Amino acid sequence: MYVQGFIIPVPEGKKDAYRTIAEKFWPFARDNGALEHVEAWEADISDGKVTDFRRSVKAEPGEKIVFSWVLWPDKAAADANNEKMMSDPAMKELMGAEMPFDGKRMIFGGFEPIVEEGGPGGGYYDGFIVPVPNAKREAYREMAAKAAEVFLEYGATRDVEAWGIDTPKGEVTSFPRSVEAKDDETVVFSFLEWPDEQTRNEGWKKVMEDERMKPDKDNMPFDGMRMFWGGFSPMVAHTRAEAQTPEHA
Repeated sequence: MYVQGFIIPVPEGKKDAYRTIAEKFWPFARDNGALEHVEAWEADISDGKVTDFRRSVKAEPGEKIVFSWVLWPDKAAADANNEKMMSDPAMKELMGAEMPFDGKRMIFGGFEPIVEEGGPGGGYYDGFIVPVPNAKREAYREMAAKAAEVFLEYGATRDVEAWGIDTPKGEVTSFPRSVEAKDDETVVFSFLEWPDEQTRNEGWKKVMEDERMKPDKDNMPFDGMRMFWGGFSPMVAHTRAEAQTPEHA
């Protein structure tokens, strides 16, 4: 599998316009092999001391964060879709229209899943961006796999951890810049899916009280001070099997 991940700053007043653009993208991507497309609107984001979702895209007053991903069978399928988008008249017209966000501050990248438990269909998402030393990839994967079992036990429906394989540094914003990644670190794009926000809140309380999830502060395979996370409500959620656009405020 291959995950294209995005973080996008969208003016609150252009939420509906953004949703319209996203909905038009899915049929094209689906017909070119995409397996899943999710766009999620910020619901629970806090300001961090070092990094956070707002800083990652230099969000301006009045802007909200969209956390998004497209799942493909492999990187070749994603790359082929991108090439077709550039030559398809309808998509060229769409991409040439006035975008309801600042594309220069949008973050995007490609990732390969190293942990994937459960299945799609969540009604609420937690998103995480994590800098991991390359030498500690396996230690991180083992830790994340054990955590996934606990999350699913307490109500999560899916846990995905994806290792960056195509994350350019960017001149203004990027995944590496968002976590101040060092030369020997790779960015992990991760998301948890829950049936709804209440299950998520109750689940997290149980997770934090579970002895299996107590961190070994002396042996953490990443710098927690530079990791950031937040909660998101689905705005567009499609799979090849079925499509749905959940209603929310």
